[in-house]
Amino acid sequence: MSETATSEVLTDAHLHLLGDIRLGLLRLHKMLLEMERIDYEKIFGRVTAGELLQLVINHAQFSWLRRISALVVEIDEVLNDEPATLDDFEQLISQARLLLTSPDNDEFKTKYQAALQREPAVVMAHSAVVQLLRKDQ
Repeated sequence: MSETATSEVLTDAHLHLLGDIRLGLLRLHKMLLEMERIDYEKIFGRVTAGELLQLVINHAQFSWLRRISALVVEIDEVLNDEPATLDDFEQLISQARLLLTSPDNDEFKTKYQAALQREPAVVMAHSAVVQLLRKDQ
């Protein structure tokens, strides 16, 4: 794609799709976080919302989820950036596809695959995001 084509401002349709992908990733992240919280609480006991936030930020058991969090933050930045470009959009779509279908991080890949095997709701949330990512193709 030429430089002029990728520096074009995003259309409303692109922005809407990116917003839908963001929401899908947030749903998926919430499910994965809940699974990880349950596993943590089986070993260490119940945690409050504030404690959970600290665990998500600082604890190694939750570190793999930060990849999804970081992607959502990048999407937020593009959605709030004036003007967002087609290049920004394409990079985010590519990152999301890679993360959900063939992650390069072994820890994420292992834990994500285990979550997909363990919880049908995660499969459904994953499928919903992947379907949105295909709308751009």
